[in-house]
Amino acid sequence: MLQNVVHRPVTPEDIPVISDLHNRVFGPGRFARTAYRVREQMGPRAEISRFCRIAEKDGRMIAAIRMSEVTIGGAKGPLLLGPIVVDPAYTNQGYGRALIGDVMEEARAAGIPLIVLVGDEPYYGRFGFKPVKPGHITFPGPVNIARILAAELKPGALNDFHGCVSGA
Repeated sequence: MLQNVVHRPVTPEDIPVISDLHNRVFGPGRFARTAYRVREQMGPRAEISRFCRIAEKDGRMIAAIRMSEVTIGGAKGPLLLGPIVVDPAYTNQGYGRALIGDVMEEARAAGIPLIVLVGDEPYYGRFGFKPVKPGHITFPGPVNIARILAAELKPGALNDFHGCVSGA
């Protein structure tokens, strides 16, 4: 299943392929998603953060994850996970999970204290993401506050960040 898969950093040449994959999977409504709203504050530098990765199988991009450096209430340090996208032909085979695990380990090794996202706890909980107390962390635009999750890569890190997520 995960054989012949290479994880590597995103390059400028990958951006059109990633954008096409996002379009096929999420459609035009993707731009209303919270991660896109935060990332648009960052401009082109959000496309190739040091934590953005792709998975290739037999030379074909099958999944991509974007991790953006953000501030929370003006405090630097956290990352925003998202979006993660998997080619429909490869869903439910572990490719997305593997990418998430890899970038989280890299973030931990780099000293990143916290990763936040808007997503489903049943899926992201396996990576250590937990619901954030309502009002503790907010996002621009409409967000279901029950879906704001955080993973502390340093114990107690959530206590250091309060307020609105913004592009760093």
